[in-house]
Amino acid sequence: MADSLTRSELRRYSRALLVPEWAGAGAQQKLKASHVLVVGAGGLGCAVLTSLAGSGVGRITVSEGDTIDLSNLHRQPLYTAADLGRPKGDVAVARLQAVNPWCQVRAAPAFEPATARELLAEADLVVDATDNLETRYALDAACRAMNKSWVWGAASGTSGMVSRFDRQLGLEDIFPQAQAVGQPGESCDEAGVLGPVPQLVGQVMALEALKFLSGLGGELYGTLWTFEALTMRTRLIHLRQR
Repeated sequence: MADSLTRSELRRYSRALLVPEWAGAGAQQKLKASHVLVVGAGGLGCAVLTSLAGSGVGRITVSEGDTIDLSNLHRQPLYTAADLGRPKGDVAVARLQAVNPWCQVRAAPAFEPATARELLAEADLVVDATDNLETRYALDAACRAMNKSWVWGAASGTSGMVSRFDRQLGLEDIFPQAQAVGQPGESCDEAGVLGPVPQLVGQVMALEALKFLSGLGGELYGTLWTFEALTMRTRLIHLRQR
């Protein structure tokens, strides 16, 4: 089988394979056969990418057009001071290949509606790790048009939220674009953010991606998970299509 695990992979993922639900679902083999498109390699993206690559996703495409800035380093641990000015996508690919040589990682240009069909075509799942509202809504529309499931997350200030969407229920249904000013998902350049917040939110996004790809269940589809760092409170809000 193309997705069978080598002896080295079995050793690498041995702790996950000790989890009965994970091993019973054949989850590791499913991850190896999966292709994930991650749009954005900033604070959220660094957490998502590191966890997906480390967990054994077979192929990852990193869509990112920015270069590394000094202000990124407090929340984007894939990068170092020596990387300043370099393209995030290229640096992320090199670091992720070092994290897991069994994971095939490639860089792609920043997401644009004009090239969305080509970028999304082979992905089994899309992860929206951007912090730009215009890009978020364009990706929302593209995923719905191509019938792709996607994990969405946002982090700003001291709070964050995560959900999974598909053609039936998307970002536009929960936060209409016409009312988007001041909504979660504003750029960290505008709203600011505490460094650990996007890391925590990104790990929840990665967990949702792993559950979806493996068929493990218990996903956040139809539910919005929210987190407030100062009170350490979390909430699950049940969603309805607008």
